[in-house]
Amino acid sequence: MNDIPTNFTRRQALAGLGGVSALALLPGCAQQAGLGAAAPVTLTPDEMLDQIAWALLEHEPERATSLGVDTGEHADLRSRLTDKTPEGVAAYAASLRWGLEQARSYPKEGLTDEQRTSFDVIESGYSLALDGMALPYGDIPVGSWRTAPYVVIQNVGAYLDLPRFMDSIHPLRDTDDAEAYIARIEAIPGVLAGELERMKSARAMGVVPPDFLIAKATGQMRTTLLDAMEGGTLVAPLEKADTTVDPDGSYARRAQEIVTTQIAPGFEAQLAELFAQQKVATGEPGMYARPRGEEWYAWALRSSTTTTLSPDEVHQQGLEELDALHARMDPILREIGFTSGTVGERMQALGADPRYQFAEGDPGRAEIMSFIEERIDWIKAQMPRAFNTLVDPNLEVRRIPPAEEVGAPGAYGGAGSKDGTIPGRFWINLRTTDLHRKYDLADLTYHETIPGHVWEGEYSNRLPLIRSILAFNPFSEGWALYGEQLADELGAYDDYKVGRLGYLQSLAFRACRMVVDTGLHAKGWSRDKAVDFFVTRNGSKRAEVEGEVDRYCSWPGQATGYKLGHSRIVDQRARAQRELGGAYDFKAFNDAVVLGGNVPMDVLEKNVGRYIAANSP
Repeated sequence: MNDIPTNFTRRQALAGLGGVSALALLPGCAQQAGLGAAAPVTLTPDEMLDQIAWALLEHEPERATSLGVDTGEHADLRSRLTDKTPEGVAAYAASLRWGLEQARSYPKEGLTDEQRTSFDVIESGYSLALDGMALPYGDIPVGSWRTAPYVVIQNVGAYLDLPRFMDSIHPLRDTDDAEAYIARIEAIPGVLAGELERMKSARAMGVVPPDFLIAKATGQMRTTLLDAMEGGTLVAPLEKADTTVDPDGSYARRAQEIVTTQIAPGFEAQLAELFAQQKVATGEPGMYARPRGEEWYAWALRSSTTTTLSPDEVHQQGLEELDALHARMDPILREIGFTSGTVGERMQALGADPRYQFAEGDPGRAEIMSFIEERIDWIKAQMPRAFNTLVDPNLEVRRIPPAEEVGAPGAYGGAGSKDGTIPGRFWINLRTTDLHRKYDLADLTYHETIPGHVWEGEYSNRLPLIRSILAFNPFSEGWALYGEQLADELGAYDDYKVGRLGYLQSLAFRACRMVVDTGLHAKGWSRDKAVDFFVTRNGSKRAEVEGEVDRYCSWPGQATGYKLGHSRIVDQRARAQRELGGAYDFKAFNDAVVLGGNVPMDVLEKNVGRYIAANSP
């Protein structure tokens, strides 16, 4: 695989997406004629894959904008938002059942490996999502990661998602874009009403979030409401746009009127519902305390790991991996002078060392941003040593909006659009510089950018449209952790041993997640016990892990996929080394994994098997 071409482009990937608008109408026709009817086999495999993709984007038009494919015959998607009503969710499920039938029934003879993988991915992703949608409550991801039993909470809901989306993703290049922007602003009240209906329905079933999550959500909702009333985030993009977009300010004025008279009342209604929930909420953090919670969590683990591992198995694996990682950290700590106490206690002492802390306030924030940019420049230069097939990501680093920081993780990142117009982004939480240390920020940067999320997403963006849409938590996060490992193997910490401690603590942190998530949702752990496990066993920063634990409470299962996915990728590398012997090639293996795209764990094993078969001596 050393002769893989290095000049494939977005243009080539997008070339097959046009000319299929008529096909996108077929799901609607199928619904009228009876869902489940197979489409004509006269469609080529790539046409069928695109048809399934466009049918999905009909229900999630924001994804079309994020990918940069809401153009030409599909430009109407730019004016729409996802239908969050119960009826909208039911229609989405019906469309998924149709797509699943197409994927299962399409003849597989003569397919390329890439095409076969794409159909496998659809079957896995759609089946998982439909199982989740059969549950009576929650916001179910389709080829995504946010397993959310609560439709609106501290890190879930349109009140958070849409202001960020409209500000950073929706394009504003001309008046057509401005008209689409206004159309989406007009659609937001309906989205909020749909969420509100489902919030009330869940409360009627006895499904209420923990009180400490509601307290965070109400504070954030108030901030969003105040921002809306003062002409904030939802109007600002039009005000900042070029004069060719809004020459006389009329679009901005229209947006402000809609926000004030229609959207703000929608926020107020959701806030009132959160207060109603708060009156009956308890401090029980886990799904075990919710109606059908054990069933919901079992599905969430399947979705988040793409395996059938039980909570007990995930919990035990986390404990074992944590012990193994601490055994690697212990000698480094001793070497740099931290010899007394457990690994967790010594890492707490390291974190308290002023040498590794950033300055407080804005000076420290500027220092953090400069540090990140320097590390990105370094790792980008190393990529020819790790891959035969190279990409050049369009990448920017941005601060998480202050209104979101309290409920947000320390950082997150992702690839840009399929057409390259929207950059990949590394979002960093800077509510306090104490969230980060000089020994762990480099590792975080590699995870979110290169060779992690942004880097991997560039390859997925060159696959068929459906493959750019569907992503699987253990691959996404497992690859990002593997990217951290690659940085270490490429010499990131050869002259900075304390940085390797940060990397190993990062892996250990993800092993802790497997323990804590299952502890919270299946073993009756309290919030305090979960926080203390991170602090005492791993030496994690309390300010960081309190928000982390809250995230696990609102996204059950999601946190378990990181280390599990990383371990599966590393296991597959060991398999390739073992079976290929001298024919094994580091760069070729990395290409085989990343070029195979974002896949469930069983499909990853098939892809690596094909790589081994093709390169066996």
